[in-house]
Amino acid sequence: MRLSTRRTWVTLALVGVAAVWGGTFVMVKDAVSRYPIYGFLGLRFLIAVVAFIIMFPMSFKLFRRGTVRVGVLAGLMLCVGYIFQTWGLQATSASKAAFITGMFVVITPALQALLLRKPPRATTVAGVALAVVGLWLLSGGTDGGWNVGDTRTLLCAAAYSAHMIVLGGMGREHDARPLTLVQLTTVAVFCGSIAVVIERPSLPSDAGVWIALVVTGVFASAVAFAVQTYAQRIISPTKTALILIMEPAFGGLFGWIAGEKLGIGGVAGAALILGGMVVAELVGPQVSEEGRVVLEPTLEGPAVPVIERDE
Repeated sequence: MRLSTRRTWVTLALVGVAAVWGGTFVMVKDAVSRYPIYGFLGLRFLIAVVAFIIMFPMSFKLFRRGTVRVGVLAGLMLCVGYIFQTWGLQATSASKAAFITGMFVVITPALQALLLRKPPRATTVAGVALAVVGLWLLSGGTDGGWNVGDTRTLLCAAAYSAHMIVLGGMGREHDARPLTLVQLTTVAVFCGSIAVVIERPSLPSDAGVWIALVVTGVFASAVAFAVQTYAQRIISPTKTALILIMEPAFGGLFGWIAGEKLGIGGVAGAALILGGMVVAELVGPQVSEEGRVVLEPTLEGPAVPVIERDE
């Protein structure tokens, strides 16, 4: 197959990944209204771990010294993000949650500039400004539309930013496959343990919950990461990230189909958040001193250290 043809198929596959991730906001919101949060997350990531091992059986041979330590640390940040995101969906709409979660794309470069004590680039400042204004409009502006679910979701975005910074530092020296496997396992064990101790749920009897578990565990995690890993061998990280930024748009679309309404101000706010994300992402990937390893951000799942390839 010609390289140009493979790039076309990979691009379409990534759009599909963004659509799956966007659709999970509505699906998860519905599922956790009928099944305990930690039980849902524990089962979801247990399914993801099993599916990931089936798809990447060679992952165990790619571990190196420190992979588990870095993976667990990143996994804990990821776990916090998923908990706040899922918890937030109990008190806010799927549409708003999708766009607020996407704020991590602008939070991350701003946080990096603060921690590294380097002045942010003009595009980063512009992206953050657009996203903040958009967030204000999306939440209802002066109408007091901001609620506790929105706050939880914003904390999710902050956790995802911390997760990316961990992977952008220590994670650069490790292969993406075992690192992702450790992160998925960490979330499964942590959430599963809390579920057993606190919630003590039985296995779901609701077919809708099982559908959500399979879709989020297999398709939104294992399959999506497989597609992303393959895509990053063919197209650049910046193009990959810009495609995946479509996730909040799909989240808003599926929320609208499900009957959620953003209103004129909400639509304007969502558009500004997307604009801010694009502007911030156009700053480019975070490149190592050797100019080879970059951090590829994703909105729903863990970021993956990849090798920069020219197109």
